[in-house]
Amino acid sequence: MNRWRSQHFKKYAKKLGSDQKIIDNAVKIGANIQSISPNAEPIFSLKHLSHATDIDYRMLREIVERKVPERYRTFRIKKRSNKGVSKDRYRIICVPDPGLMALQRWINDNILAAGKVHESSVAFRAKSNIVDAAKLHCGCGWLIKLDIVNFFESITEQMVYQVFASMGYQPLVAFELARVCTRKGQKSPARNRLFKRWRTRYYHYSGIPSYASSDILGHLPQGAPTSPLLANLVMHEFDREMYDVAETYGLTFTRYADDLTFSRHEGGFSRKMAENAVSAFYQIIRRYNFSPNYTKTNIVPPGARKMVLGLLVDGQEPRLSKEFRNKLRMHLHHIGPNGRGVVKHAEENCFKSIYGLKNHIGGLISYANQVDNQFAKSAWDKFNRVSWP
Repeated sequence: MNRWRSQHFKKYAKKLGSDQKIIDNAVKIGANIQSISPNAEPIFSLKHLSHATDIDYRMLREIVERKVPERYRTFRIKKRSNKGVSKDRYRIICVPDPGLMALQRWINDNILAAGKVHESSVAFRAKSNIVDAAKLHCGCGWLIKLDIVNFFESITEQMVYQVFASMGYQPLVAFELARVCTRKGQKSPARNRLFKRWRTRYYHYSGIPSYASSDILGHLPQGAPTSPLLANLVMHEFDREMYDVAETYGLTFTRYADDLTFSRHEGGFSRKMAENAVSAFYQIIRRYNFSPNYTKTNIVPPGARKMVLGLLVDGQEPRLSKEFRNKLRMHLHHIGPNGRGVVKHAEENCFKSIYGLKNHIGGLISYANQVDNQFAKSAWDKFNRVSWP
């Protein structure tokens, strides 16, 4: 993108006949934004955002006002079940319509990319991958794994607003950007007006009546292009606190979205120390209004099998697990010439379409390619020889 320059802005604004006081004020705001976030694109109003993104202003107003119907297509993906949990759990994926998708991608590339992310955050970053994230924990003696319940849905519109405000954007613009990047969605037992953090009346962003019509704060929609990076920016102080506490226990800490991993390479550690560390981490999670997923808390002692982000880390380099390799081989066999066939395999594995099965297997191979190129190459060869309907 072209870097915003005050001289260019003033020249263009004068050409349009803008009032000098308005120009001077905008330049002052732009300079403040760039002093805090040097590579972020200054935005002065919703109309300015409309002009910068070539998105219709009326559409932007409707999004900010939470007009219905929402501009998201939602569907459910079944989560992996945990031991001792019989009830099926689902992840809600929210895909923005083409116009909102284009707008959010612009915000992601021109604003959020300039934000400050903590070094312990290893997901959704340029030149970051699961191998690098897992490698930090390779060869460890102790491993502690925690998880946050409904991570994206727990990040409120107010938390997103604070990200934009901290980057130097004026309160009204920060509010409008937060609304564009969040979704009101449906109320739930965990997300309703019984909880103070979800009540809109506690947050007065502006005096525009139509902006105050929503009765509940929005949340980050999982599936929007802005959500991953916004989540990392929201979690900056959380990551810093977790990092500091981990340091006191001699632990290495990484966060990959809602997966929190801690490892200890030196001796002088015990299960009691691990339990004390977990208790301290729980306190931080709750203080930031998140909920620990107790069923996924795992303390792995020396000598036990250790996995991080689906990769084995008990050696010097991350490796694909035997289970993963066998699963991928199974899929490739059944869709191959000696298998049951693509259609029947999709039906027996509860895929709603052949396209879904194809994407799933392709995703597994892409994942494997980050870890084992030769294994992935062989898998791609078999995948590409399949006769897809």
